[in-house]
Amino acid sequence: MKITVIGTGNMGGALVRGWANAALEQECELSLTATARTMTRLEKLSEAYPEVDVTTDNAVAVQGADIVVVAVKPWLVQGVLDSLADAIADSTLVVSVAAGASHPRIDIYTMPNIAVEFGEGMTFVLDDGRVSEANLVAVYDLFAMLGKVMLVDRKQMDAGNMLAGCGIAYVMRMVRAMMEGGVELGLYPDAAKEIAMQAMQGAVAVLEATGLHPEAAIDKVTTAGGLTIKGLNELDHAGFNSAVIRCLKAGLK
Repeated sequence: MKITVIGTGNMGGALVRGWANAALEQECELSLTATARTMTRLEKLSEAYPEVDVTTDNAVAVQGADIVVVAVKPWLVQGVLDSLADAIADSTLVVSVAAGASHPRIDIYTMPNIAVEFGEGMTFVLDDGRVSEANLVAVYDLFAMLGKVMLVDRKQMDAGNMLAGCGIAYVMRMVRAMMEGGVELGLYPDAAKEIAMQAMQGAVAVLEATGLHPEAAIDKVTTAGGLTIKGLNELDHAGFNSAVIRCLKAGLK
């Protein structure tokens, strides 16, 4: 299968690197072509992943592609796809990862996050009934190489993006806050960062392995009069839950 990624900025580059890594790890046949406006970015990509074909010519890149992934800025989508009207074959599946962008030639809309580069992405695929089940499955399977995938409707896609796309930044802010607290308690920054990240990973592992509701899992580590309940009560006093909910809803206003 030939995959062409138009645009190798933060998201496009993460996708290319993720698929290149996955192709090696999963031993699957995947031909990757990536484009950018300048060769500088592409040269760095090519040095790290020589198996990826690179070019600044979008028309050349899409030739023979089974799937074209449009990963340019949303306001550039119209111009890019208009310029490729005669170059993209009718049989080629065109997938967009550009938030909010629309174009008649786009077949499927997706919303991944930057963790796809490391095989831990969360990608939402819009299932609006416009494409065949076979094409929907092809896109689902392609992004499943990079982490978890969820088929959603439009409303769920917007909500999912706030939790998983923007949510990565919110989680990182939590890690930073824990680091700062750790430093105040006497830890060195690097140690505090390592501890905070492992705490995050541990919490996720517990929830995934047990299927528990987060509050039920919290009860397991909260003892009467203990340290945990004191910290949890401080979070409640500061309006932590409300702040997180307002944060997520802010992007949908």
